[in-house]
Amino acid sequence: MKHWLIMAGAAVTLAIAPAPAFAAVAADALAPEVTTLAPNRFLWNDDATLGPVSIVISIPDQKAYVYRGEILIGASTVSTGKDGKDTPLGTFPILQKSQVHKSNLYDSAPMPFMQRLTWDGVAIHAGMNPGFPASHGCIRVPTAFARNLFGVTSKGTPVLVTDASAAEGWVPPTAADAAPLDPIAP
Repeated sequence: MKHWLIMAGAAVTLAIAPAPAFAAVAADALAPEVTTLAPNRFLWNDDATLGPVSIVISIPDQKAYVYRGEILIGASTVSTGKDGKDTPLGTFPILQKSQVHKSNLYDSAPMPFMQRLTWDGVAIHAGMNPGFPASHGCIRVPTAFARNLFGVTSKGTPVLVTDASAAEGWVPPTAADAAPLDPIAP
């Protein structure tokens, strides 16, 4: 199956075979365009007809993988938490979304297209994306990718943050995997 994806304005062809339901996704299922993304680059193709959205953030790959059902619809480089400010591992629901948001913890730093994963300050948002861990725990993505992601997610969308690489594989999360630990907002 071929998908046409946009990468910083250029058309790229990406061949991806759909994985069987609940099968682990491994590196050989991902086209070279995904595995060799340069910092601050992304791929995106979503026809919005294939099922619910889920997200996998791979800390060792420093990449985000976005699925609709079992189909990979997007991938991006990310910048996760640096040493001492590690991005927490686990499966999280998106708790809150804000298109224009400023940090409550770090001098009102802009966090465009913020999607909160924890009530203590971890979110996916647009920001500096050098391709290595450099944040205070958040998951920074390129602005255009953040805008696309913001448009296809909702509160409750499951996000798996893992220390597994694509070569090791994972199972994209489901809504049942992402039950809030604390369902009451502060």
